[in-house]
Amino acid sequence: MIYFLAPLAAAVLVIAVATAVLIRRDRRRPEADADTLRIEAAATSGLREARRRAHAYRNRFLREHE
Repeated sequence: MIYFLAPLAAAVLVIAVATAVLIRRDRRRPEADADTLRIEAAATSGLREARRRAHAYRNRFLREHE
């Protein structure tokens, strides 16, 4: 029975500690102000545009080499 309970207790302890750390970090995170929201929106649109360009380039490259 101890061979089952010891690993189970260790796994539960690891998960509990990880959860506590994540919750504590989230609570310490400052509220987003207008500049932060603007920067995040610009970064998201930039990533979307880069993904779109890479997809278009890949399709063009594949058509040229067929």
